[in-house]
Amino acid sequence: MKDYVFRVVLEPDEEGWHVYFPPWASIGASTWGYTREEALYHIQEVLEMIIEEFEEEGTPLPSMEEEEVPDGIPVSVTV
Repeated sequence: MKDYVFRVVLEPDEEGWHVYFPPWASIGASTWGYTREEALYHIQEVLEMIIEEFEEEGTPLPSMEEEEVPDGIPVSVTV
């Protein structure tokens, strides 16, 4: 197992909270929740699914540094 830490952007929207990981937003690392906690839980699930998909395909993970938000909220994923 490997641990990853992502710094995500969490913003209020009209229905709750939008959360995304900027370097991977184009491959689906974006979700939302009615509460901040729910949104953060969902992005953790999304990031885990993306990592697992790349591992299953034997493909290296995309860069995590491009457009990274240094003051973003840290989210941990263990895969």
